[in-house]
Amino acid sequence: MNTRLTGLLAATHTPTNVDGTLNLEPVQRLADHLIADGCSGAFVAGTTGECHSFTCQERMDLATRWTEVAAGTELKVVIHVGANALPDACQMAAHAQQAGADAIATMAPFFFKPTSVDALLDYIEPIAQAAADTPLYFYDIPSMTGVHLSMVEMLEKARSRVPSLRGMKYTNADLMQMQRCMHVDDGYFDVLFGHDPALAAGWRLGIRGAVGSTYNFAAPIYTRLIEAIGEGDEVELQRLQLESCKLTARLFEIGFHPASRQVMARLGIDLGPPRTPLVPLTADQVEQLDEALAELDFDQWRR
Repeated sequence: MNTRLTGLLAATHTPTNVDGTLNLEPVQRLADHLIADGCSGAFVAGTTGECHSFTCQERMDLATRWTEVAAGTELKVVIHVGANALPDACQMAAHAQQAGADAIATMAPFFFKPTSVDALLDYIEPIAQAAADTPLYFYDIPSMTGVHLSMVEMLEKARSRVPSLRGMKYTNADLMQMQRCMHVDDGYFDVLFGHDPALAAGWRLGIRGAVGSTYNFAAPIYTRLIEAIGEGDEVELQRLQLESCKLTARLFEIGFHPASRQVMARLGIDLGPPRTPLVPLTADQVEQLDEALAELDFDQWRR
């Protein structure tokens, strides 16, 4: 893949059965839904997909299913393969390449953490070598991994050490660093924005691809937001970004992972409960969610 990833890539949930076991059956419906909503890709088994709560084999089975259902469509599939155990990450990377993933991604290990950029690259390099013909994206999410390293230095050093590194999923609040990353080596790297409630900021700074959880069920809001930027409609732009902020805030107040799964069920795509230690919504929380969605007139985006 020599082209950049553009548009909205949904960070997808990992479907489960009622007992929490992996359920591959809904993947086809989810892929069809994303395509119908105008998403350009799926970011599989990342944070939204509760990656580290699933086994290596389960994640490979999930990767296989996603590449199967996306075959012949324009939906790009990025498989996150990061793991605390480097051999697991390498195994999943090799499998993702064999399955035909458009790209792979890895976050940093987060139990024993790399304390320097060189140590981080020591971890990334073998993963890249395991899938040398597949573009690799580093997933920078320090709020979850606790790894706070210079991404500018990482990209600069990776240019020679990790030839398949194509870019990064940037879920980091430091927009100054993000802009510097976008211009490393004359803009060689593809930087994907990872903050849905601030998409307008990223887009205005030159971002042209984004990965986010709320694109699973609210892509029409963001598609219209991007259109408003192109049209120079500042009032509409601010209104739409505020809609995104309100929706995201309410989901976090209720419990983001189980609440977002419940929203998908409301759209007719039952993805099952989250895997422990996350817990499903209580009846009271479901009622709170329904009230919040009604207050936000969420259904307007589904018409």
